[in-house]
Amino acid sequence: MPYLSVGAAPLLTAPAVVPLLVAAAYALAGAPAFRPAPMRTVNTGTPLLLEEEPESEPPAERFPAAWAGLVSPVAIVLCGSLLAVGVLDGRPLSAYSGLLRADALTVWMLLVVGAVALVACGSASAYLAGERGAGRATACTARRYHVLVHAFLAAMCLAVVSGNLGVVWVAVEATTIVTAFLVGHRRTRASVEAAWKYVVICSAGIALAFLGTVLIYYAARHAGVPEAWALDWPTLVSRAGRLDPAVTRLGITLVVLGFGAKAGLIPLHSWLPDAHSQAPAPVSALMSGVLLSVAFAAILRYRVIADAALGAGFTRVLLAGIALLTLAFAAGLLLAQRDYKRMLAYSSMEHMSLIALATAIGSPLALSAALLHIAGHGLAKSAAFCASGRILHLTGTTRIGRVRGLLAQAPSLGGVFGFAVVALLAFPPFSLFASELGIVRAGLAAGSERALATSAAVLPALVAFAALTARTAGMLLGPAPAAPAPAPAPTPAGPGIWPLCAGLVACAALGTGTGPLTDLLHAAAQAIGGP
Repeated sequence: MPYLSVGAAPLLTAPAVVPLLVAAAYALAGAPAFRPAPMRTVNTGTPLLLEEEPESEPPAERFPAAWAGLVSPVAIVLCGSLLAVGVLDGRPLSAYSGLLRADALTVWMLLVVGAVALVACGSASAYLAGERGAGRATACTARRYHVLVHAFLAAMCLAVVSGNLGVVWVAVEATTIVTAFLVGHRRTRASVEAAWKYVVICSAGIALAFLGTVLIYYAARHAGVPEAWALDWPTLVSRAGRLDPAVTRLGITLVVLGFGAKAGLIPLHSWLPDAHSQAPAPVSALMSGVLLSVAFAAILRYRVIADAALGAGFTRVLLAGIALLTLAFAAGLLLAQRDYKRMLAYSSMEHMSLIALATAIGSPLALSAALLHIAGHGLAKSAAFCASGRILHLTGTTRIGRVRGLLAQAPSLGGVFGFAVVALLAFPPFSLFASELGIVRAGLAAGSERALATSAAVLPALVAFAALTARTAGMLLGPAPAAPAPAPAPTPAGPGIWPLCAGLVACAALGTGTGPLTDLLHAAAQAIGGP
């Protein structure tokens, strides 16, 4: 492949390795310096050397520069762009005997992860400065934040580039371990409780996914697949017709429920609003913008196997039922929501249910719309969550009823938050308008059952639209409050705003035309379209 003088292996490895190296750089650069230990005297008069204690606040100059946090996202986007040339040029790329593999879906997800990470990591410095100004963070907690975030990016990228379903499971489990510490970053009672709830529920979900993976492995072995290739995704797709239907049906059901927990789908969804409301705003952006989608990408892989082994009807009914239940539940809770971060979390459930519905429809148009929705939702939701962190610094509260006149009080911040919500409401020119229109068109053009499911989704979607519009309008409109903000607030138009604007511009650009990404989008939809 002439375009790749370095080969496929480095490009498949770098998206996971570079974030780990950046995390190590933050950990080592912030290693605590030791001061001479104090001396004390015991009764005998013998000097006793006390244990050395690390400094609680390492000097700021010991940390990497603020731009260092952008190295990982840039590397992910760069590797995804170079891999795109290869996968569109011919067959998928692989390395390490197929352990790492890139097809069009892999590249699409890498680009989404990198783009959302650029928004989240670009706004992290301003967010952490606001946290330190409010007395909720120190230099040590900021260092720990950076180490965990880049480890989180590495785990997500490994889940995306792996061609082995066992490694996918390990990588998704690793995201649970890392993000549990990020959810409890503030160490308040509410954040620690949310972290424990997140660990317990997601561990239950990932255990179901593990059992489902084991059942698929069992079915593959009994179908004559060699042990070394029994969880290799291309091998399973090519030999899916030999898998035992009963075992495969049970395994796929457990996998959808298990990874669906990480994707914010019913029934194991209740961790999502608590975790997203308590995590630092850039972490909430990453969790909502890409973690949910990375988990759903695993479901997309298993769906191809299930459709080849069982026919398309099984996953269609399963995913459509879960999607409609999740959408109705999210819409109902949006009506009663009083916290703007939890409001955004329930909005994520709504959008993931639409992606699941598009997958259930299963036509090329529906799958292309689902992948476009993943990208648009990630960019818009990352901007919305990062803006919510700045609103918290400005107002000192997450209560919707206590935030009024945001456009008058902080025009740039209010404008970014307002446009992010407008994007989430699927107004043109943002890409969610095109993707939701594509989902509706594909659903109505499909068979009567899929058209009925699409029609059933319209009412809860309109309820969610009305609830999100009403809550956001109350926050943005009206005169600025006369009383000063109760908490120290950084300048809203500071350096943390430009990444959010860039994310919204990218979302609008995708809505007006996918340009060079058009072929990649169609190829990714074809890769998960089944046999």
